[in-house]
Amino acid sequence: QLQLTESGGGSVLAGESLTLSCAASGTAFGINSMGWFRQSPGKTREMVAMVGGGAARYANSVKGRCTITRSLETMKVDLQMNNRKPEDPAVYYCKLSTLSSEDAWGPGTQVTVSS
Repeated sequence: QLQLTESGGGSVLAGESLTLSCAASGTAFGINSMGWFRQSPGKTREMVAMVGGGAARYANSVKGRCTITRSLETMKVDLQMNNRKPEDPAVYYCKLSTLSSEDAWGPGTQVTVSS
């Protein structure tokens, strides 16, 4: 079975940038895509950014202020978010999809903003 380890969540100052990292471990497999989702109380889980098929995809709410990078060798993705908005605080989940159409989810990491 696969395991996703998330890091970078927590409370950050409003003027600071946010970087979330996700690393996959377990049996060797082919990666189709990796990325981040987020969910706030009372709302459905939504995609923030994904990398797959040689291209990065971003939610409209974060376009222009988010950058996602992927390392194939280490099977990890980093999400950097600048100019955070009130809707950004949420629980963020890392997601990985394999070439065999299997999905793996991280446990979720909470992001809050202090001012």
